[in-house]
Parts: sequence; C-alpha cells; structure tokens
Amino acid sequence: MLLRSTKKDWFGNVRGDVLAGLVVALALIPEAIAFSIIAGVDPKVGLYASFCIAVIIAFVGGRPGMISAATGAMALLMVTLVANHGLEYLLAATILTGIIQIVLGYLKVAYLMSFVARAVVIGFVNALAILIFMAQLPELTNVTWHVYALTAAGLGIIYLFPYLPRVGKLLPSPLVTIVFLTVVVVAFGIDVRTVGDMGELPDTLPIFLWPDVPLNFETLQIIFPYALALAIVGLLESLMTATIVDDLTDTKSDKHRECKGQGVANIGSGLLGGMAGCAMIGQSIINVKSGGRGRLSSLVAGVFLLIMVVFLSDYLSVIPMAALVAVMIMVSIGTFDWSYAKAMHTLPLSTNIVVLATVAVVVYTHNLAYGVLTGVLLASLFFANKISHFMYVEKALDEATSTRTYRVVGQVFFNSADRFVAFFDFKEVVDKVVIDLSRAHFWDVSAVHALDKTVLKFRREGTEVELIGQNEASQTIIDRFGVHDKPEEIQRVLGGH
Repeated sequence: MLLRSTKKDWFGNVRGDVLAGLVVALALIPEAIAFSIIAGVDPKVGLYASFCIAVIIAFVGGRPGMISAATGAMALLMVTLVANHGLEYLLAATILTGIIQIVLGYLKVAYLMSFVARAVVIGFVNALAILIFMAQLPELTNVTWHVYALTAAGLGIIYLFPYLPRVGKLLPSPLVTIVFLTVVVVAFGIDVRTVGDMGELPDTLPIFLWPDVPLNFETLQIIFPYALALAIVGLLESLMTATIVDDLTDTKSDKHRECKGQGVANIGSGLLGGMAGCAMIGQSIINVKSGGRGRLSSLVAGVFLLIMVVFLSDYLSVIPMAALVAVMIMVSIGTFDWSYAKAMHTLPLSTNIVVLATVAVVVYTHNLAYGVLTGVLLASLFFANKISHFMYVEKALDEATSTRTYRVVGQVFFNSADRFVAFFDFKEVVDKVVIDLSRAHFWDVSAVHALDKTVLKFRREGTEVELIGQNEASQTIIDRFGVHDKPEEIQRVLGGH
C-alpha cells in the first residue's frame, strides 16, 4: 500500500509534473528576486531559499503538487530584523522558524484549521487574487505600448492555446507563452524590461554554512519573536494553500506532516543561505493548472530553478517580464472565487461581512495572518450570536400542586446567558419551580452563573426549586462551578446582599 502510494505520488504523472515544474521554476525566479528585495537581502538569498524549500518539501511535505518557496508574506516579516541586525541573524531566525514549525507539527496545530470557516477561506483566496494582480501593476505602469501588447498576447496564448487540436493538450500554455514571447522580444529586439533587470543572478551553487551569530541567550531574544511570527504565518499560509489545493484536485493531504515538512525545509534553507518560506498559493495554482499533481513537480521546479539561475542565466535574463506578468494575471483570475461573486446576493449578511473584512484587512496590511485572524474572529462572533437565538424556554403550570415547570431548549453559554435568565418570572406566586434541562446544554462558566442566579432568585422569593434532566456534560460543569447548592458561596453570587 505504502509502495503503491509513493509510486503514485512520484511517478503517477511524470510528463505533467515535469512540464508543470518547468513553468513554476520560470515563474519563481522574478518572485524570489522581488521578495528578496522586499526583505532587504541579496537576490540569491531568495533564489537559494526557493530552490532549497521546493526540493526538500517534495520529499517531506504532506501535500503532493503544492509548491513551497520564498514568499512575500514571510518577506514582509523579515524587514526589521534584516535592517537592524543583518543577514546572519535572518539565517539564524530561519533555522529557529523551522524548529518551531516542527514542534507545532507534533502538537497537531493543524487541527486549528477546523476553526477557519468557509467564508474566511473564500476571503483569503480572493484577497490573494487581488494581491497577486496588484503585484503586477508596477510592471504595467509607466511603460511603452510594447509591454501592453506582449501582455495581451501572452494572455491570448494562455487561454486559447489549450483549444488547439492535439498540441493544445500536450504542452502547458503558460510555458508556451513564456517561450514564444521571449523569442519574439529577442528576434525583433524589442526594448522591454526583462528578468535580468530584476537583479543580479547568482553564478554559484549554494553551500552549507552555519549562521555567524553568537550562540547565547541575547541572540535568542533577538530572533525568537521574528521566528515565532514567521512560523505561525508560514504554517497558516501553507495550511490554507493545502486546503485550496485539496479542493482543486479533489484529494486529501496530511496537514500534520505538512507542518513538520515546512519546518524541515526552512531549517535546510537557513543552512544553505536562504530565507524562510512557505507554501505559495499562486505557484501551486500554476502547478495544478499546468498539469502538476505529484511530488515530482515540486522537485523539478526546485532543480530547474537552480539549473536555470546558475547555468542558464544568460538565456534566463532575456525573458520579458511581460510574459511572466501574463502568467501571474492568469493565476490571479484563476485564484479568485468567481462563484462567490455570483452567489453573493443570496448569502447571509454575516457571511458577506466575514469575506469582505478578510479581503479588506489582507489587501490593506498585505499580511495574510491579520486577515485570517480577523475573519475567524468575526465568524466566531456571528456564530455565537446565531446559536444564542436558538435557545428558548417552554412554560407549563400545574395549578393543583402550584408548580411551574420551565423546559429549557437549546445552548446556554456566554452569549445566551442573559436571555436564559430573562425567560423566568421571579415574581410569580407558586410553591415550586421545576427547571427541566433535558433538552439544554450548558457550555461554560457564564451559563452556570446564569443558572445559579436563577435558582437563588427564586429561593429568595420563597420558592422551592428543582433541577432535572441535566445531561452528563452539563451536570459535570454545573457540579464543578455551580454554587446554588453551596451555602458558603451564595453570598458572593448575590453580591453580598
């Protein structure tokens, strides 16, 4: 079984994985250079990181077909560290990031993804689509008409080439676009911005090195806050991307293994002179759309990246940026959840608020973590508010015995506790009150406090109170935190009166 699964992951789609890996490698180069510039380090730091992470994650990652490398979200978190302490401290922080991610992987932190609502995922995806498109705008402003013509031609090839008989299905259209536009630019001598203009490409292979920093507590104090932030953002983006690729390919992935794999990849990157990275939704979608499905695509992307950068830099440097802009616009269009835009008017207001808030925060801050946390917080608040309205109390009076029965139905927790108390009539003159909890569930201390308050108010009016029907979980929390049957605690609940 394991052998069959491994064989499928690596050799189940060789042609598709190799061609997709080549496309991804070409698209990784300008991004890795751009992210290095954002972080304030030499372009080779981002390129070495992308090579190293893509290769290592192919072996140790939990999501075949997903591409990991240097990313903009991670680069933004490194700026201050690099500016204040330099590259060596960044390499040390990258290694520590990997260690933290491995620990979080063993702590099963991926289970926290279950708290991310579908609306948050939609907001995350749409925000990324907008950010990917916005990142292309500098290449499309203050340029000659040639750039617009090449970009338009590139988009035409990307979307029309697959419809050609036979050959359209053999080659990924993004690769055809890059090769064709490069040939056109070179053949006609068109003066446009190229990959070579992005920065100097490295001409040597990466070597193993240990960061030149003092191994003491002071160093740890400097790098730990950055490493922790990098680890959390990296895992968050990786797990979100894995979920999206799961949906695109209709397959499952091992999220816990992915967490540990990201950690191993970042340790390797730091030891080879690279910066920290994580999964890339844009490149992963390029990979999937180009036919990549297995681990081989990530390995090929990393290896091709290094070969092209180190040994084929003369050819690589003449690729027009317009070709890569066209590919990234295709990614942006493919990433955006258009089905949400069509169905938006039919969805609940709370869902739309979560989606739009997530998009707004991500686009404004350029930090995916802030947007996702905002979305999760809002989704949780809306959920709590919705559930609180599903609680009600049925009343019945037995006049023969002067007994009022309250049957509580629903969930009692912090957001419904006050409503729970409001259902009871404390001024009604009866000998006994029965509170039937057989169809209710008490979730937290606020709920128990509301029950205490209700029982004690009735007793203060001289009414006998009986609780019946508690389920085991509710009984446990009531016994532990309730005080209505503990005389020594009653004065505290009643506020000393």
